[in-house]
Amino acid sequence: MCDAPVFSVVVTNYNYRDFVAEAVDGALAQTHSPLEVIVVDDGSTDGSPDHLRERYGNEPRVKLLCGENGGQLSAFQRGLAAVTGEVVCFLDADDRWGPDYLRQIGAVFAARKDIDFVFSDVHLVGNESGVQGYAKESTDLGYTVLGTWVRARWYGAPTSALALRRKLAERVLDVPPEFTASWRISADNCLVFGASLLGARKYFLPTGQVDYRIHGRNGWWHDQARTREFEVQYRTRCLINLYAERMHLDAHVLDLARAEFKTRERPGWAEARRYAGIALRSPAPWWQRLDRALSILGRGLRGR
Repeated sequence: MCDAPVFSVVVTNYNYRDFVAEAVDGALAQTHSPLEVIVVDDGSTDGSPDHLRERYGNEPRVKLLCGENGGQLSAFQRGLAAVTGEVVCFLDADDRWGPDYLRQIGAVFAARKDIDFVFSDVHLVGNESGVQGYAKESTDLGYTVLGTWVRARWYGAPTSALALRRKLAERVLDVPPEFTASWRISADNCLVFGASLLGARKYFLPTGQVDYRIHGRNGWWHDQARTREFEVQYRTRCLINLYAERMHLDAHVLDLARAEFKTRERPGWAEARRYAGIALRSPAPWWQRLDRALSILGRGLRGR
């Protein structure tokens, strides 16, 4: 097997002094060691900057970037600007990794040069418990351009379970200042939606190594119904449109629904119905649209 890639880790922190050392220590303790751990403190007022300097001032692999509060997307951008590794992993300061996370992720990137984006399952810890993931087994999602553009589907995971090749991350995070200001929180939407629209091939790997902490200070987790509100959906659609316009997508791309669906490994029936609906929206003659939709549904049925 090819050598695993060189990893850079970007840890973003805002007033998580009680948790940030556990996140950084876990990144440093990986069985496949990262080249660097870049800790971006986003204007914390809880003593985090002094705590980080005292704890990691003499650790050569840790780079501390402390500055004014700009929000999560701004912190992503600042951290990425300091990255030198081939693959960048993002880690929220209140989450943590098991020691084998980077080794498992690295094996996928090493074996599959066509994969640009790998995401993992997450284990809920703290005030809740359970496991969340795309599937029960490793899955090549192929390309997700149309599923994201048309249906605003989320093909990814929370921040701490995302890994992108650096060149892709640079394209994803190259957004206008007004979008940086709009995504002060939940900026993992930019990573997930942007990677899809920019043509990344995605892979889901259930590592069992990402602990996603639920606690009183990230209470938005309990308000997930808000994602169905107009304001949130509108902001999400504007973000998706930003990337779609950059790629010059138009209605004729819908003719590729069957081709994109074929890049999926073991697609389910729900996904088949979704892509059949996309195929029916293309500008092609009705018999071509119907033929493509039925072909998609047939493959979905075979995979049930």
